[in-house]
Amino acid sequence: MLSIFKKELNSFFSSLVGYIAISVFLLVCGFFMWAVPDSNILDYGYATMDKFFAFAPWVLLFLLPALTMRSFADEYKSGTIEILSTLPLKEKDIILGKFFASFVLVLFSLLPTLLYVLTISRLSVVPGNIDTGGIFGSYIGLLFLSLAFTGIGILCSSCTSNQVIAFLVSIFVNFILYAGFETISRMSFFNGGADYIFSQIGMQFHYNSMSRGLIDTRDVVYFVSVIALSILATRFSVERRKWN
Repeated sequence: MLSIFKKELNSFFSSLVGYIAISVFLLVCGFFMWAVPDSNILDYGYATMDKFFAFAPWVLLFLLPALTMRSFADEYKSGTIEILSTLPLKEKDIILGKFFASFVLVLFSLLPTLLYVLTISRLSVVPGNIDTGGIFGSYIGLLFLSLAFTGIGILCSSCTSNQVIAFLVSIFVNFILYAGFETISRMSFFNGGADYIFSQIGMQFHYNSMSRGLIDTRDVVYFVSVIALSILATRFSVERRKWN
């Protein structure tokens, strides 16, 4: 797994892919947080990171499929998947190596945003008077959300040799799991208990729950289940394509 991890990480940073991904994330988040009129933190008037944690998932929803779309699709198209199959590596090692390499890139994108926390802390009326628990919980939730998006992106990439199709399908699946069920739960047709059930199926419910600063084991189990199912489904997809 370590060899695949290093190979994928090197491919991100030996080209412009990794640098562009990090730059796009920071620029888009920074623009919405500090520059957009009426919604930036300065106009908002409160020392909080809520604005960042509200739109960061939407940026990652598009960014992570762009990073993961080549994971297996490119291997299938170039034929290098056959070379990987001859190496003394199990399918799970290949999948986990690609999975963690993409996630590390997300970590590199999130680390600079800690400067936002420091800046907002200094801008508050009472320096340091910010909701530390909520910010910590939101970062944990964002990490779990990124892991789930990454797993789904790699799964979609393992199902096709076309990177564009992998990208679009990954965005669609991530959108449905993140916001689709939440939207469905708000329909009047599902009032009376079903709305709460549909809401719990979606990622947004569990992400928002973590953002309150209380890490509930139910939210952790939910994200771990989504990640594990994505990896298992990817393994099945890779093995099926190998035998075919």
